[in-house]
Amino acid sequence: MDDLDLTFDENLIKNRLFPCDSPLRISLSDEFFTSSAVLFSIIPYKNKPYDLILIHRTDKGTRHRGEMSFPGGKYESQFDKSLEDTALREAEEEIGVPREKIEIIGCLDDFPTMTKYIITPFIGIINKNQKLIKDPREVQEIVKIPIDFFKNKTNFREQAVDINGNKFPVFYFNYVDKENGKKYTVWGATAYMISNFIERVYEFDLSELGLKRFKIDKTKYVKEYIKHRNQITKEF
Repeated sequence: MDDLDLTFDENLIKNRLFPCDSPLRISLSDEFFTSSAVLFSIIPYKNKPYDLILIHRTDKGTRHRGEMSFPGGKYESQFDKSLEDTALREAEEEIGVPREKIEIIGCLDDFPTMTKYIITPFIGIINKNQKLIKDPREVQEIVKIPIDFFKNKTNFREQAVDINGNKFPVFYFNYVDKENGKKYTVWGATAYMISNFIERVYEFDLSELGLKRFKIDKTKYVKEYIKHRNQITKEF
């Protein structure tokens, strides 16, 4: 798989993803969880692998401060008619891209997190010439990372963490920017979405442990998330 062509192929990606309204896509809803959406943001190029746009969050907030993630947030009924609206609104707020400049081409399955969110990932295309403007209240940096970095198994790490007597898989990547020398750790839900995307689109499984994330019923009863978070991140 090392010779896999990772230049942007819209038809391939569309055909391997779910339409967002497909009955085959796992769509979750539970009053115990907060509905949320992210924009799995892609910048395509003609002659090289495409980039994913991630944000390094500020230390504000209570749940995901300082983490790497895709632009996104919780569904706000006063602003959003749908979860797609949520993903587009958050992208406009956090990376400064107007919704009319984003092309949604499909979705991944919903999945629950230990922080009690259900995330709906919308895959969106953003032109390489589009200016990205961070929201300084929420975003420290906007970081572009090429897809071939994530596809390379030598950059992928995984742990099996014991939670309530069950093994929970944690994926992570340590990316070092060649220009500024900074290291960015992409882990948790974001790393899972990226690995799931690679598996669906390119039929390439990064994980060798073969562990599955908890389903919604088991996730619901995970307690003391911060304790588990600290246990996980100290290994990075």
